[in-house]
Amino acid sequence: MDQIKIGRFIAQKRKEQNLTQMQLGEKLGVTDRAVSKWETGKSLPDASLMLELCALLNITVNDLLCGEVVSMENYNENMEKNLLEMVKQKEQADKRLLTMEVVIGLTSTIFLFAMLAVGVIFMTLKKPVWTFILPVGVGFIQFIVCMLFALRIEQVAGYYECRKCGHRYVPTYWRVNLAMHMGRTRYMKCPHCGKSSWQKKVLSKE
Repeated sequence: MDQIKIGRFIAQKRKEQNLTQMQLGEKLGVTDRAVSKWETGKSLPDASLMLELCALLNITVNDLLCGEVVSMENYNENMEKNLLEMVKQKEQADKRLLTMEVVIGLTSTIFLFAMLAVGVIFMTLKKPVWTFILPVGVGFIQFIVCMLFALRIEQVAGYYECRKCGHRYVPTYWRVNLAMHMGRTRYMKCPHCGKSSWQKKVLSKE
């Protein structure tokens, strides 16, 4: 998708509706800065806002994603192309998120061991007890916070695939958090077939 073209189209349609960036933002519950980023092609509207935005601009979602009013003869072809592009972009975004999860995990683990080493050094130097407790406590707190954040990333990025029926879905945060796991493979109950199995993380829905 051409973000620059989409941005110009949004700006054109907004002006046709006699709306300023601030007025459009207020109707959508976003800032005028967010609208400006859309119109300059720096970002795309969030998927949750697209239907409302299109209704305000009197266009279809297909028109929005194409950056122009789509004729009926090309409607289905363009819609299929846009859907495939959105799926591809989601998979790429999920891949980046899962890479970030690994970076967060490694960084927080290294920091934890560094704080443990600092605490041990102070203890061997017979410093006050708090000089051991403080760095160790800081290390464990940041480790727990980072792991909870990493789990959140793992939950929302991609899908888990049931080994029994092949259904792919996004589980709840606490189901992911409490499930037994080996790496990114977790033992969970499938909401589709109701059976429990070791479910692998996959990027695509199908």
